[in-house]
Amino acid sequence: MMALKVTQVRSTIGSKQNQKATLHTLGLRKIRQTVVRDDTPAVRGMIATVRHLVTVEEVDSK
Repeated sequence: MMALKVTQVRSTIGSKQNQKATLHTLGLRKIRQTVVRDDTPAVRGMIATVRHLVTVEEVDSK
């Protein structure tokens, strides 16, 4: 199964409240913090909401 490595690269200052909440739901709270999430449609939707604040890499989850 594939997983996504999501890293926050930009600050949430000036972002909309729903974007801040989405980052918090993903588990991101600081710049350069990285989390690994399963590749699901729900996670992809959250990433799309904050795509300008994060970078995404595909990794193989074992």
